[in-house]
Amino acid sequence: MKLRPRWQDGNTVELLENGEAFFPAVFDAVRNARHEVLLETFILFEDKVGLALHAALLEAAQRGVQVDVMVDGFGSPDLSPEFTGSLRAAGVRLRSFDPSWRLFGRRFNVLRRMHRKIVVVDGETAFVGGINYSADHLADFGPEAKQDYSVRLRGPVVETIRQFALAAIRGGTRGEPPVQRPRLPPPRTEGPVQAMLVTRDNLEHRADIERQYRAALRAARHSVIIANAYFFPGWRFLKELRRAARRGVDVRLVLQGTPDMPIVKTAAGLLYEHLLRDGVHIHEYCDRPMHGKVAVVDEDWATVGSSNLDPLSLSLNLEANVILRDRGFAAQLRERLQHLIRHSCEEVKPEPTPRWRLWVRLRSYFVLRFAQRFPLWARVLPAHRPTLQLVETPPPPAPASEREDEARSLHAG
Repeated sequence: MKLRPRWQDGNTVELLENGEAFFPAVFDAVRNARHEVLLETFILFEDKVGLALHAALLEAAQRGVQVDVMVDGFGSPDLSPEFTGSLRAAGVRLRSFDPSWRLFGRRFNVLRRMHRKIVVVDGETAFVGGINYSADHLADFGPEAKQDYSVRLRGPVVETIRQFALAAIRGGTRGEPPVQRPRLPPPRTEGPVQAMLVTRDNLEHRADIERQYRAALRAARHSVIIANAYFFPGWRFLKELRRAARRGVDVRLVLQGTPDMPIVKTAAGLLYEHLLRDGVHIHEYCDRPMHGKVAVVDEDWATVGSSNLDPLSLSLNLEANVILRDRGFAAQLRERLQHLIRHSCEEVKPEPTPRWRLWVRLRSYFVLRFAQRFPLWARVLPAHRPTLQLVETPPPPAPASEREDEARSLHAG
């Protein structure tokens, strides 16, 4: 979809932190739907969260609500025939984004995934963020429960999000009969928030999300807080981050200290010296895995969404963020991130001059060259036109041990 990012006035926004706030809000919205539910997610697991979503979607469809669900073929490969069949029988149109068969028991379709997390209900309420439908977004999951964020939106931006979701269905589906969509009234002006939907794809909008980040960093005057799960951005992003710190902006990163995959911390750590040297403060969140993709700049700019700041999200995956201009929301998000910094993070301190200075400089050279070049390398990887496949009779699930291995490999979920 040729979506030109633009500010829209008249919205309200509510921060939803972790599954404890997000899941009840989404499930209630679906249960109260009158006309239409559109839902996209990278991961839908058949655990207590997925089953609760399944029940809400089933009940809505049985009342005559049009329900469209898109899951990613890599992130959600093992839904049982009972789970999908009951949805299909109730009239839910369940689609899988670029599914593929296993080869020797493994899936290799890891690139260019549909990583968005979007819900739109009746064209009135939308949810955008980074939270998947899985129990590991709840604190009672244990030490590996994820820290993450989403927002609930009302106002004119909801129609933009709805049209984007519908265009994604139309653009990827082959061979489906046309669907008569309900006529919905235009969304009302709801509040004071300016909002912008920004997406990333591999055709028209390759760098839109990163471009908005860089513009905010260039304009920053006082403070920047970025909390991100997977941090290894490109050269231009790093340059703006360092420039902001050098001109006196208080720049703080909240990154994984207890990562869900050790390589995540290793990769980010390769950048620490460059950032610390220019005055960027780095805080490692140690309570549990950080899965958020949020930022707040100065008094009134904030973003919440699905996009990590790593090569997969910035150069390959399909992503969606909302950018918000509102002092109240920015203050709330800043306070929540500062709470993490004060109570759950360890600040990374610059090390004394390393003994092997030549090796450090050589390593730094190659790390920064990679950061400079990976967006170009990504474009030469095999390209394809993504397709959506109606889920009717899924293949049998993989053995439990295999599913556990693959779950641990779901990078940037």
